[in-house]
Amino acid sequence: MNKRPVIGITLGDPAGIGPEVVLGALADGDVYDRCIPVVIGHEGVLRRVSRASGVSAGEIITVNSPRAATGDRSKVEVVHVETPGMDDIAPGVVSAEGGAAANAFIKRACELGLADEIDAITTAPINKESLRAAGVEHIGHTEMLACYLDQPNDASGSFVTRSGVGRAQGLSPLTLFITQNMRIFFLSRHYSLRQAIDYITQQHVYDFIRRVHGAMTEFGFADPKIGLAALNPHASDGGQFGTEERDHLVPAARHAREEGIDVSDPIGADSVFNMALEGRFDCVISLYHDQGHIAAKTRDFHGTVTATLGLPVLRTSVDHGTAFDIAWQGKANPISMKMAILAAVDMLEKRA
Repeated sequence: MNKRPVIGITLGDPAGIGPEVVLGALADGDVYDRCIPVVIGHEGVLRRVSRASGVSAGEIITVNSPRAATGDRSKVEVVHVETPGMDDIAPGVVSAEGGAAANAFIKRACELGLADEIDAITTAPINKESLRAAGVEHIGHTEMLACYLDQPNDASGSFVTRSGVGRAQGLSPLTLFITQNMRIFFLSRHYSLRQAIDYITQQHVYDFIRRVHGAMTEFGFADPKIGLAALNPHASDGGQFGTEERDHLVPAARHAREEGIDVSDPIGADSVFNMALEGRFDCVISLYHDQGHIAAKTRDFHGTVTATLGLPVLRTSVDHGTAFDIAWQGKANPISMKMAILAAVDMLEKRA
């Protein structure tokens, strides 16, 4: 890219560590060297958190448009989103006001992305209890982004809300974890373990392998090497510990290889992620939520970054929670937020 991209950074739940880690990340000059960061949130909350935590990244000012931001590292440029109750929001407390604000920040970021006012979105953590208290129907970031960017958001191509499932057209987003040189894609995310196992069919796995190959190619990998995690211990040892490998995973991988995709047969989950860290794979397909989360967070809890692909606007995020117990105290580690912002820049550059 010939100029610094504009990255819209949401504050997350204002009662959590989101505002603090945003300020901490922007206090690092590396961010301004690579992009123009624009905070999307409540200016007053940001000022309150800065005073309470002692974390400062420069003069906090508002801008009417992200494209009008200068990227001056002595300033924190904010697109102000007015939401009720912010003068009284208390750190570390679940509240409807906090949930409503977090939702409003994300919705505004999506609007700016669709209007080409920002090049990517980086999100701070939200709190599901606060979202429920606010009556927000979406259960997490991916679901909110999919709705506000008008995309399906589960593995079957449906909108998942608290009130049920509504159909949508097209393909669901891809969730990618990045930690150092290990990249993990998730076949399914917020399913129960029973639902996740039931979802592992030859067709679903084959389709997903093709989508992962396409995403990796889009981000600069000419012939990506894809590791496929097994479901059962020792990849079932020829059917001794289950039949999912024989009936679904092996045929799906074979079909993909026949089309020229470099994907492995299923490899035990106790080995495949380490193989990726050693450079033997460019990415790994995790079959369900915890299988990949445990690998990434054990390797680097604070530095793991989430990316959501397959949406009209690229999104990256920290991969930690709101940490209400230490909010606004100057204790939160901003490294994951910094890495999430820079990961968005890296991915934009590779895609350009």
